[in-house]
Amino acid sequence: MIDFLPNGRPALVLAPMQDVTDLPFMRVLARRGAPDWFVTEYFRVHPDSKLNGYILRSIDENETGRPIFAQMIGRDIPALVRTAGELARHPIAGIDLNLGCPAPIVCRKDAGGGLLRDPEMVDRIIGTLRDTFPGRFTVKTRVGYHDASEFPALLEIFRRHAIDGLTIHGRTVGERYATPVHPDCVRAAVDTMTCPVIANGNVVDVETGRAYLRKTEAAGLMVGRGAIRNPWIFSQLAAAFDGLAPMIPTRRDLLEYIRDLYDEMARESIRFDPMGHVQRMKRPLVYISHGLDETFEQQIRRAKTPEEFSAICTAHLDNDEPLPAKPPVESKLFCGFEDLAVDRLSASGGGS
Repeated sequence: MIDFLPNGRPALVLAPMQDVTDLPFMRVLARRGAPDWFVTEYFRVHPDSKLNGYILRSIDENETGRPIFAQMIGRDIPALVRTAGELARHPIAGIDLNLGCPAPIVCRKDAGGGLLRDPEMVDRIIGTLRDTFPGRFTVKTRVGYHDASEFPALLEIFRRHAIDGLTIHGRTVGERYATPVHPDCVRAAVDTMTCPVIANGNVVDVETGRAYLRKTEAAGLMVGRGAIRNPWIFSQLAAAFDGLAPMIPTRRDLLEYIRDLYDEMARESIRFDPMGHVQRMKRPLVYISHGLDETFEQQIRRAKTPEEFSAICTAHLDNDEPLPAKPPVESKLFCGFEDLAVDRLSASGGGS
């Protein structure tokens, strides 16, 4: 069991996102309200794999005071067992198996979400890791590969092997990030599993987070892209759970966040390339700038130099206007989040 669940409120967890949730992002996020625990970017595991040194730093140099799980992705059982043992020599809270990544390059290798097409292999991997790894062992999954009707059989596998925690991104692999989530699947897991179940997907603010919990009765929430857009989301949710008024960040708060992230990411550059750094910053800015105003988004996409980047951010954000709580309803980056506010479970077994 995860024995550091918070008392009296749901757990809050940062979702692992490749090339995003690294050590600089963890530092920046922790200054604005750390989650109860972190999960690393995934360690790619295959017969010849070695531990990624950069990802390993997010474990060895974790200064947030919060536990961190090491996530693995792969299908080679001996390599997974070996890697879990290697990771156990570092200060991890446990290991987490990725069964949810929908990236085509990953699924073509029958890893991540691609493994959900082969339930027998999933059964063997989880069973072997559970038998050989003495520490905490958790799983992050989607609700199926093609269809949510696949989930009951997967759930039986998870139940059988006494894992210590199950995080469910409430979409199928095929749905990627383009649909509402299936809260009924998460609720089924809560009713079936003896371990904590964490709900993931489409949490963009306090309202959607509380609605997801109300519909599923999950032990907590995992937030990914919503935390890039709004790094205060964990402190806001924690305040709401305690009956307090969540803070309302302003555009100036967002400007400070962007500058902080810029500086932390620059610190990690072995050979700092100003132009390249601006291009790297555009990856989180896709989510951060989304829904503020179209001109800001367009100008950021065209920025080339640090001076241009800084001037654009300052011009649009150096004021005390409150930030919108949610992305635009028609958002293509945060699809279907508004369905969580509908206070009912889907009667058909599909998405809410």
